Parts: sequence; C-alpha cells; structure tokens
Amino acid sequence: MKVLLTFMLLFATILTQAQEKSIVSDLDNLKLKIGESYTPSTYVIDSKSNTSDCDRMIYYNKRGVFSTAQSITVDNSSGKITANKPGVHEVVAICYGQDKKRISRTFQVSVEYPKVKEIKVSLNIDKVYTGTYLPISYEVIDEMGFVRNDVNFDLTSSGGILEIDPINNIKAVKSGNTTLEATFEGITGRINVEVIKNPVSSIKLTSNNNQLRTGDVAQLTAIALDKKGNEISDIPFEYTFKGKSYDKSNTASGLINNEGRFVADVAGEYLVTASIGNITNSQAFKVFERNVKRDVVKVGTGLVSDKHTSDFWVFEGVDGKDYAVTGTWGADGTTYFWDVTDPSNIIKIDSVQVDARTVNDVKVSEDGRICIIGREGASNRKNGIIIIDVSNPRDVQIISEYTTNLTGGVHNIFIYQNHVYALSGGQKYYILNIEDPKNPKEVGMFELGKGGQAIHDVWIEDGIAYSSNWRDGVYLVDVGNGIAGGSPSNPVAFGNYNYASGAHHATFPFKSKSTGKFYTVLGDEIFPKGIDVNSPNETAGFLHFVDFSDIDNPKEVARYELPGHGSHNYWIDGDILYVAMYSGGIRIVDISGDLMGDLYKQGREIGYILTGSKDSYIPFATMAWGAQLYKGYVFYSDWNSGLGSAKVMPIKPDNSKVNQYLN
Repeated sequence: MKVLLTFMLLFATILTQAQEKSIVSDLDNLKLKIGESYTPSTYVIDSKSNTSDCDRMIYYNKRGVFSTAQSITVDNSSGKITANKPGVHEVVAICYGQDKKRISRTFQVSVEYPKVKEIKVSLNIDKVYTGTYLPISYEVIDEMGFVRNDVNFDLTSSGGILEIDPINNIKAVKSGNTTLEATFEGITGRINVEVIKNPVSSIKLTSNNNQLRTGDVAQLTAIALDKKGNEISDIPFEYTFKGKSYDKSNTASGLINNEGRFVADVAGEYLVTASIGNITNSQAFKVFERNVKRDVVKVGTGLVSDKHTSDFWVFEGVDGKDYAVTGTWGADGTTYFWDVTDPSNIIKIDSVQVDARTVNDVKVSEDGRICIIGREGASNRKNGIIIIDVSNPRDVQIISEYTTNLTGGVHNIFIYQNHVYALSGGQKYYILNIEDPKNPKEVGMFELGKGGQAIHDVWIEDGIAYSSNWRDGVYLVDVGNGIAGGSPSNPVAFGNYNYASGAHHATFPFKSKSTGKFYTVLGDEIFPKGIDVNSPNETAGFLHFVDFSDIDNPKEVARYELPGHGSHNYWIDGDILYVAMYSGGIRIVDISGDLMGDLYKQGREIGYILTGSKDSYIPFATMAWGAQLYKGYVFYSDWNSGLGSAKVMPIKPDNSKVNQYLN
C-alpha cells in the first residue's frame, strides 16, 4: 500500500466551504455486480451550468484510507472501479484546478448481492420456556459465499406455540413442538423448537453492591426456585432496568447485560429486574455522582508555530535531566530536542533536519542514549529510519541511517530491548537489532500475510507487540514473552480482535490496578471530511476497551467517546487514561474498577485542557496529537502548537456546606 500518508497528503487540503463549482459524474448511484469494472466520466460544472474537464482528478474509496482490502478497488487516476464484495460504498472524487482550488464530491456506489443460496437458523439457548422471547440468529449465505446482514425475513410457525410480532420478535406462548421458518428471496431456513412449561415459581435476586457511583458495575445474581423451593439451574434470565434521575433536567440511563451486570450513567434511583416469563423479582439501587473532577492546568509550552508537530517522546537523559523530542509533519524533515527538566520552562536545545517531508514518529531507547526517527516523503524515496546519538541532547549526532525494506516510508516505530520495530510502507514491520547502532541488522519481520493488509502502529510491552492493523484490528504478537514461543527473529501472533469500523489506529495494553483484569484499548482515527492542513479539522472515532483476560475470547466491554471529537494517541498509568482527542484536547479519565458501557457518560472524566493557542500554526485550533505521563506531569504534543506540559491538581475538599448547620 502506498500508505495512509499518501492519501492524507494528496487529499489534505479539501475545501469544506460552499463552492462555485461542483463535480458531476456518472458514478452517481452507480450499480455494479461482483467482478464488474467501470471507468467513470467526470467533469466540473459552474454556477452558470458551464462544463469543463478537470486538470487533475483524483479518486479514492473513502473506506480505503484504512485498508487496501476494500469491497471495491479504485484506481486513483482513472477512477476505474472494480467490485469485489457486495454492499453500498462511498467513492470520493477530487478535482485539483489550475487556480489551486480543490473541489470534491462523494458518490454512492452499490455492489449488488448475488442470489441467496442458504439460510441458517439457530437458537442461542438450550431450553425455551413459556412466556419468554426466543434469541434467534440467522445467517444468509449467497451463491458466492458472502454472508448478508440486516435481512427482513418472513417468519412463520405452526400450532400457535410461537407468537411473532410485526418486527419479528418471537415469544413462546404455550408448550409444545413447532417449526420456525425464515424465508427471504424464495429461500427458506428452518429450525425445530420445543417449548417447555415455565417451572419457575419465584426468583431470588441479590447484588454484590447496592450503593453505587456512576460508572460502578454491580453484579446481580438470580436464582430460580420451583414451588417447593428447589433451585432450578440453567434458566435464561432476562434483565431490564428503569430509573429516575436525581437531576430533574436529566434522564436516568445505563446499561445491563445478559450476565446481570448493571452500570448507571446518571445519578438517581434505579430498579433492576430479573425475569423468566411472567415471574420477576427486582433489586433497587441508589446511584451517586462519581465526583472525580479535578483542575488541570497548563504548565509550560514549547511552541512550534511555523510547521505542524507530530509525535513526541519524553525521557531521562544520561545526565539525569529530563528531555523531549518532537517530530514535524508535512514540512521539512526537522526534529526538535527540548530540555523539560523544568516543565514550566520548556527550552528548545537542538534540532536535526533530514531528507523528508514528515518525521511522523520519534522514540528514545530505555537508557536515554539512542533516538530513532522515521522518515516519510524523502526526495530520493529511500525514507527508512535515522539513528541519532542523544547522549548529549544539546548536541545530538546522527549515527546512521537504515533504508533496506523501509523505502515506502516509516510511519511509526518502537524501541524495545535493543531492537527497533519499524513499520514499512503501512503493510508490515521489520525488526532490527541495534546493539551496534552504526550497523543495524534486520533479524525479523511481521505481517498478516493476507490481501490488503495494512498497519498503522506497533507498541511493545513484556515481550508482546500490539500491532494496530486498521480493519483487521489488533494482533498480539509474541516477540520474546514466550507465551507463543516467539522472539524478535521469530514473531508469532497468538491473539486478535477487530471491530466493524475498520479504523483501528493505535493500541495501548494495561492491567487494571483495581481489578487485575487485562485490557487492550483500541483507538479509532477518522477524518469524515478529509484533512485540511490550513484550517481546523473535523475528527471522529473513540476508544474501544477490550477485556483480553481470556486471550481466546476477547470481549469489547466499554468505550470512551467524546462527542464531536476523534481520538489519536494516548497513555495509561495506574487507573488513569491520558488521551489526545484531537480537537477535544487532552482528556484525563478515571478507568478504575470494572469497566462497562460509556465511560464519558458515566462522569469518569477527571478534567481536560485545550492545547491550542493564539500563537499556534493555526491560531486557537486545538489538535492534540499525543499524551505521556512523566514524573507527575502530563506532557503532550499538538499538531498546531508543538510541545506542552500540564498538571492534574489535587482534589480540593468541598467546604461549601461546612457551616450550614452551625447556630
């Protein structure tokens, strides 16, 4: 893949304001069959209906920013589309005019589904009791093997045993045997269903905690009893809740799952109910505010106002003082070095300029002696990495460069135990031994080995590399941990989790200090309208919290989503998350205890700062890139303003009511 960065640079300055000219194309509402190709005819029309050809037209699949394995492939120059998988897809056409203005339009292209071949119907519980709803799963497989979702079936059954409502909810109303049939496009799938009379007479319901804060998870335990008081096992309870907010201007909300785990977003009184058919029991909860808010204050700034800043790293030098390094984006290949010993007085102390447009990522070795930067957009197209001696950060020296297999651009890197893990062209990463930094040696390589593989980042802890592979999600790779017999020369993947958006950009692993559970946090990166290098940008996406305690059965349990702002890089220390939410600034979030549901709605946000300023490259435009907790300070980089530091202040005691009962 010619990489995400290529797309970002080509389409970076799309204008979002109203335009006098617009794009017209026969891409509009185009329909294709799988395997078909089509080359569009596209032109420009002005407000007076005059038409003209475009000097330079670029096309791309909007989802293709995250992976080359697309349901449709698009030739960037000709716009030729090849349909690979069914569905509705978005193709963007951008015209670059002689006046240096850019206009764009997004078209919907439909790839038709083949004819249905088979419908599989399955029941997700062992026993069905009268008065309960059936959890049914359907799988529609077409003649080319594709699985279809969101199908509206015609459902029928015989004998009056099942009741089917207008939106296909199925309820068992009396005992007996019947056949449920699901029909779509003339194909029918069937399943035999036995309904048993409900044996439950009462339910005993208990909870591990009745007084909760917002965000605290309560575990309910339901026990079914028959008329004689005997316990009945394997009962598929259904859980529901209702509530009333203490705040009259708010509405109670929360989440409960099929395992009886309940969490409330809003302070108030809640009633959680377990039921089986018409037999129910309820448990009441009082839920109070989480009350974790603290002041977050800016401490110091290392301003970079003439170019965009990319990633950064803070480290302790060999002299015991504290330093930082920052990269630059879409500029002149400059890397800056800073003295941050006094976080309130960040001082630029040296710089290195290399042949590159972008130095996207920068890392420093554990001993504070070696810095490695990745190059993209080199004039000689060699790119690769630059190894720098930072033993004296005030006089840094380039030791060597390494370009073999890295000419496609190095977007991200990681240093771990004398090895560098360097991304190559956004598809794989090579592992280099740097014990002799003048002569790095390639010892291994990791790739998915599948069509359209794409990778954005790699992070390593305890001998496990967490590879962020866009649409393929996170891969856990043994590079020395021993769990799967891997090493730097023999990386072995042993775990994976992905999700629907395909925008998986960065991974951070952590073990909860308060519960001992092991999570990976998977962050999205989405620019709904592309990237404009000279104006504020719209961002989207959120953090997915995946419980990886069972490596073979990871479960996504929670999210942190800041409305209107997308995520980028982040850091976790203890049970606190420090996350750069692009235009939303740096957010500090309490992630203690069990995690479930929407962490933002639960009031877990401790505080935040907006990282833009009047002196930024784009004045007042916050675009927080990354965060790192270091010696009690929150350091961060901002795409528009450079390097900064902040401090989370101690909790202040609430003395507002201390005298209200005194005479």
